[in-house]
Amino acid sequence: MEYTKITCTLSPDNELARELLMQSLGDAGCESFVENEADLEAYIPSSLYNDELLSTEEFQNNPLFNFQYVAEAIADQNWNEVWEKNYFEPLLIEDQCLVRAPFHEDYPAAAFEIIINPRMAFGTGNHETTHLMIKAMLEMELRGMEVLDMGCGSGILSILASMKGAKNVTAIDIDEWSTNNTLENAALNQVDNILVRLGDAALLQESKFDVILANIQRNILLQDMPTYVKALKPRGVLVMSGFYTADLPVITQKATELGLKLTGSYDRSEWCAARFSC
Repeated sequence: MEYTKITCTLSPDNELARELLMQSLGDAGCESFVENEADLEAYIPSSLYNDELLSTEEFQNNPLFNFQYVAEAIADQNWNEVWEKNYFEPLLIEDQCLVRAPFHEDYPAAAFEIIINPRMAFGTGNHETTHLMIKAMLEMELRGMEVLDMGCGSGILSILASMKGAKNVTAIDIDEWSTNNTLENAALNQVDNILVRLGDAALLQESKFDVILANIQRNILLQDMPTYVKALKPRGVLVMSGFYTADLPVITQKATELGLKLTGSYDRSEWCAARFSC
């Protein structure tokens, strides 16, 4: 498949601006992002790109930041090779969980080894929030439990939950590319107890879980938290990330109003993950 690379220069250039722009670009069809020190690269199938794509009011009149961009078509190529040479290095988290690609040959041993096929993917594990979620999961007992992974992305958290002994895992994402990649990576890791569904929190309905993992975005978490709480079993645990440390009081206030108790939090480069219990 041929891709178009959109290189964006932001003003001001900060984490919030980048997150908001990536969210909008993802909604427009971009499948992958690379964050460089000076700019942000977004990749979209060339069949979905046209010169008017970024000229809408949503992109051009954002009150929080401005950006300029350059778009260039990239011929079809071996994307695994591109990632291997430029972006995706084996990632060892807490000396316990290794995330690597099939093409990696030099990597340390770990108690949990997750293989992720990049394929122009979100979710190689390098984002701070994924790191924090994995750190929280490594401290938890998941054996025999029913686990939900909201916003599953490439399926890393679902796969780790299965490897840690979860009875079964439900993985949900609004993006079809993500659900397909989760299925692919589950098979790659020989994990067969993950149910993958396309959609959002409306799919939960009468479902009940011992543990809910939600690595999404602050406003979505606040919006969907009542649904998560209804889906928790007694003494269930909700672990969330996708927000900044400065947002923890707002997240905690909402959780407290819903009857949850903060039992742990984790910080990394201004990002935060929090664990709540019934």
